[in-house]
Amino acid sequence: MITPLTPLDWKRRAVKYYPNKIAVIDEEKEFTYKEFAERADKLSVALHDAGVRQGDHVAVMLPNTHYMLESFYGICQLGAVMVPLNYRISASDMEYIINHSDAKMLIVDEEFAGSIEEIVDNLSLEQIVLVKVRGQQSTLEAIEFENFIDTVTDTTLPEVSLDENQLLTINYTSGTTSRPKGVMLTHRGNYLNAADFMYHLGVKHDDVYLHTLPMFHANGWGGVWAITAAGATHVCLRKVDPPVIFDLFEQHGITLLCGAPTVVNMLVNHPYSKEAIITTNPRMGTAGSPPAAALIQKAQDLLGLNMIHVYGLTETAPFILYCEWKNEFDAKTADEQATIKARQGIELAFNGETKVVRPDGKEVEWDGKELGEIVTRGNVVMKGYYKDPERTEEALKDGWFHTGDLAVTYPDGYIEIRDRAKDLIISGGENISSTEVEGVLYKHPDVLEVAVIAIPDEKWGEVPKAIIVLKPDAMVTEQEIISYCRDNMAHFKAPKSVAFVEDLPKTATGKLQKFRLREMYWDGAKKVN
Repeated sequence: MITPLTPLDWKRRAVKYYPNKIAVIDEEKEFTYKEFAERADKLSVALHDAGVRQGDHVAVMLPNTHYMLESFYGICQLGAVMVPLNYRISASDMEYIINHSDAKMLIVDEEFAGSIEEIVDNLSLEQIVLVKVRGQQSTLEAIEFENFIDTVTDTTLPEVSLDENQLLTINYTSGTTSRPKGVMLTHRGNYLNAADFMYHLGVKHDDVYLHTLPMFHANGWGGVWAITAAGATHVCLRKVDPPVIFDLFEQHGITLLCGAPTVVNMLVNHPYSKEAIITTNPRMGTAGSPPAAALIQKAQDLLGLNMIHVYGLTETAPFILYCEWKNEFDAKTADEQATIKARQGIELAFNGETKVVRPDGKEVEWDGKELGEIVTRGNVVMKGYYKDPERTEEALKDGWFHTGDLAVTYPDGYIEIRDRAKDLIISGGENISSTEVEGVLYKHPDVLEVAVIAIPDEKWGEVPKAIIVLKPDAMVTEQEIISYCRDNMAHFKAPKSVAFVEDLPKTATGKLQKFRLREMYWDGAKKVN
């Protein structure tokens, strides 16, 4: 009588109880849960007819469209493994990932087909399915998606015996100094992470969820499953465009969305934000990099967003912490509340155990001061890196997944990240948190975006440097920025120099790529940590 834990079962439930409810809105298209399920089932049968079997891998390179949602269900309910691709990476990385993942087929959006055209002769694919896009013209030898599924007349699914511990997806992390790693996530891990998403982001049947977060990123943090589980409505968004997002808030009554702090920053600083009228008081989950308290406060005060800070990694499906809000916090000032919301917080209900430890594995003091590494174990941790036992062994040590994030634990158990281990600045023997300095700079009225990195210094070994994107028409000097920091924090933590740039390098999910900034200044010199 035991059935496997799989998020795919939520599609069955949604069709059973909400067949005529709008499941997916994608620009001018709308699908009920019954229609959405029929399209996903057609895709399953078409894939099966094309030779895809349980355990086979299918790569998908699509933006946040109904095709992407259909792929998650259509591929995985066959017992096949979906490989969501980041469509913003280089063609050489795409070639590596598609071949390394042993993908048998590829489903690709025509807008991104150019990258595949460059490498198609080097790919070991059996077939390509192309989603046609208005205004695009691809030369790929491929079958068009609608034609592919329209060949199906009988949507009876082949019998598949699912094991909750088998792979559901392989999600590749962004490569930095080495090749991307394929994170193996199971049915069980995705199910329990999506349960955390539902419970801690308060997903309800009447929610209308805007997919601002790329679905390829850790399976939309679990949103691709959790929204269906509640029978709520998915609203697709092809690309992050603040005016479009503001219009969708009112057009569809958006009540929930997720995004990296970069997306939050885009929303609060876009000129349209001053005119936007948002009556739904949406909840917004944010994660990806530590958000500055000032940014959270702006999002809440200016746009009325109810910010929920979550934390995790692709390797943990991804949620392992969230900043639980307590009634006692309501009596604090707005600034104090924003500071609390900037903390990563406490364990979620279903993910397992997370703590901050010293190098010897013992937990740090709960004093908000002692620095250690965040480690976790439990239901959502990856099975390992695909075909990479060496890096799997490095990450999964002594029964714990080591995140590489340095943090403190406060007396109430709330964890707060101070830095990535590789981003920590060690100046004259003193540890300086780059995120702490960034948090101060985000309060400066002229700063739009900022990254703080270590640069070499003859006297101190390394010192902090601030790299800043200013707001339009801002007029501020390097010395004024340095003085501002010295007035608001310990002098040794203040940047010793400042560079003003037009933009900062980021991943497709909005994470700062500080390694690319450091490369400009270290030029072969060895960083202290």
